[in-house]
Amino acid sequence: MSHGIIFKGIGGFYYVKRDGILYECKARGKFKNDKIIPMVGDYVTISVHDAEKKLGMIEEIHERRNSLIRPVVANVDQAVVVFSIKDPMPNMTLLDKMIVLAEHSALDVVVCFNKADLDVNFDFDAYKKIYEAAGYKVLKTCALSKAGVDELIETLAGKINVFSGPSGAGKSSLLNAIADYAVETGEVSAKIKRGKHTTRHSELFEIINGGIIVDTPGFTSLSVSEVDPEDLPDYFPEFKKYAELCRFDNCLHQNEPGCEVKKALNEDLINKQRYDAYIYIYNEIVEQRRRLNKW
Repeated sequence: MSHGIIFKGIGGFYYVKRDGILYECKARGKFKNDKIIPMVGDYVTISVHDAEKKLGMIEEIHERRNSLIRPVVANVDQAVVVFSIKDPMPNMTLLDKMIVLAEHSALDVVVCFNKADLDVNFDFDAYKKIYEAAGYKVLKTCALSKAGVDELIETLAGKINVFSGPSGAGKSSLLNAIADYAVETGEVSAKIKRGKHTTRHSELFEIINGGIIVDTPGFTSLSVSEVDPEDLPDYFPEFKKYAELCRFDNCLHQNEPGCEVKKALNEDLINKQRYDAYIYIYNEIVEQRRRLNKW
């Protein structure tokens, strides 16, 4: 027996990649008895009972680092948040909300501005300044010319990656460009190159440097009601060094006396657009939780 990772699951069958080979596996009945459902992205131990036909059995599911609902996938390491530079212009509050959701799921975050060919006013430079100051890696790509795709590929290396972003940002085209670097795994990599994401099942495909990508423009659930409002400041990394100096440990950086975050904001040490997004998201969380009677 040896370890592998579930690349696809459908109809009770799980396709596990182990040592470069994709095995069709069933899961032991004990998982159903224990109400454990294998997920794409699960690290598993399998036994092979027909090497020629590549058939096996999932014997053990290893502890999950995390799990997402949309897309349904486990053990994601990194979220690539994709917005277009123009056409449509980026909704920065939506971008910040997606970053918060990724932070809440304990994912590393890469901010990717696509459609670089449309950046005639140097908008990217302004965006980069904001998000690099917050501690994020910021990339500029063009899916059509493949500008910046090599750097993006490097960023994906050795991690399970999920892409998110609004309609029109060019996620599917960007995934198509990345697919040229895919390690062929049958229909997994073939499907991504078609650029059609109609399946309801999450799948993974692997690129040549060991990076793995969830094969849907996913991470689309935008409800922030599961985020505890008291935790929200932690999801704005640029607040951290100032928040540690606030008079109150539970400071929410709004109207509290002795708030060093507000002081830093007034001294232009924290970007006002990011702070305004924080307040907007905080109020949205409170309102959503009120409607859902979570308090």
